[in-house]
Amino acid sequence: MKKFLLVLMVFLLFPLTTFASIGVGVGTGKIQIDEYLKPGGIYELPAIVVLNTGDEPSEYGMSIEYFEKQPEMKPDHTWFDFTPATFHLDPAKAISVSTILHLPVRTAPGKYFAFVEAHPVKKDVAGQATIGVAAAAKLYFTVAPANIWEGFYYRASSFIVRSSPWSYIVGGVIALAILILIIRRFVSLNITIGKRSEK
Repeated sequence: MKKFLLVLMVFLLFPLTTFASIGVGVGTGKIQIDEYLKPGGIYELPAIVVLNTGDEPSEYGMSIEYFEKQPEMKPDHTWFDFTPATFHLDPAKAISVSTILHLPVRTAPGKYFAFVEAHPVKKDVAGQATIGVAAAAKLYFTVAPANIWEGFYYRASSFIVRSSPWSYIVGGVIALAILILIIRRFVSLNITIGKRSEK
């Protein structure tokens, strides 16, 4: 009886508690772009798989982070578009996030480094977003030197390729309209319809 009371006292004084954990993992450790990127270019980076490694559902977000004193240049976070940028994951579920890199026309040449980071986002009591654990893929790329006109050219060519086939269809319609205007301006056709006189 004394043993039972002792065990009961321990359970009452030190109740068992379980803590839910929030976790995140990424399926890619490193993204290395070997080709030289051009200022003004639009590039699709390899997709990143984000996994909920915790045991409770959570909202997640993507961001770009850096080392404080890294030797490489830091790409601005506004250069990146994530699809989706925020998402919900149940425990042990994963999602593939695509990343588009938009280099400005006046991007400085050189070697760049950043972390492409996934993190759970929780709301605190005041409703502010708080970030706890995070997982990230290392991103390395190099931007080749180019002048501003080359930057505009690379931006236009990247846009045309990324928005095909519509860019080619619209371009074809515009070219056809210009051709019709030129023909109407410089070529005149007089067609008359009438009866032939009989002799």
